Amino acid sequence: MLTGLALYLVFRKIDTTQLLDLVKTIHWFWLIPAVLLFILSKVATAVRLNQYFKNIGLILSEKLNFRLYLVGMFYNLFLPGGIGGDGYKVYLLNKEFKTPVKKLLQAALLDRLGGLVAIVFLLFGLFLLVDLDLEFFESSLWNGLMIAGLILTIPGFWLVQKLVFKDFLPSFWSANLWSFAGQIAQLICAWFILMALGIDEKILAYQLVFLLSSIVAVLPLTIGGVGARELVFVYAHQYAGIEETAAVAFSLIFFLITAGVSLVGAFVKVRFNTSIG
Repeated sequence: MLTGLALYLVFRKIDTTQLLDLVKTIHWFWLIPAVLLFILSKVATAVRLNQYFKNIGLILSEKLNFRLYLVGMFYNLFLPGGIGGDGYKVYLLNKEFKTPVKKLLQAALLDRLGGLVAIVFLLFGLFLLVDLDLEFFESSLWNGLMIAGLILTIPGFWLVQKLVFKDFLPSFWSANLWSFAGQIAQLICAWFILMALGIDEKILAYQLVFLLSSIVAVLPLTIGGVGARELVFVYAHQYAGIEETAAVAFSLIFFLITAGVSLVGAFVKVRFNTSIG
């Protein structure tokens, strides 16, 4: 219901004729590297999750882990906030290896937090680089807050992990490197999508709003984040100086890439007895 409402609000605010005209001019060649970079981003985040599994004595080969990750992405596609896949992985791994549910849930939660921390860190940097059409964003107080965020985000996450997720502390640096690798790959993916749409200005502004929309898409509001991402672009375009229709087209293309890769998970078979190692 919320997905439908969000999409209704989006399409009420944009010129659908202009959107269709824009789609007709897409340079499809640029979407090939966009898809490849998106897949690489998921490989990176899957490796991050496997780092956490190893911390609790769950040893999976990277191949098996990625297959399981793809299946999880398939479930995430149909449930609000993309959390269904996490629940499925916890259920499957507990059933197969008897790993305590509490530890698996902690690994899944920390995996989400790791991705969020990378996004927030990159947002602080982009907020410093992008000129936003709001007086407060030009103040020295705002810049100071962004610099403080850059300095404190990683140490703050380390402290949280030490206090709440102590079992996973040995993989703190390696897991965070994979988090940043995944997010940077998605930013490059976003750049290729913008190239496909013929957009070569305000690139950092589009990427900033894209990262903001990634945070909103994780919230359990709409199915697979559809509508939520687009709403962020619609309401943020005037402050970021980006073109509204192009922003919605960008968001829809990113969702289609996500959905296409996620659907692969429907055909993936996970066989634990022959793939562990």
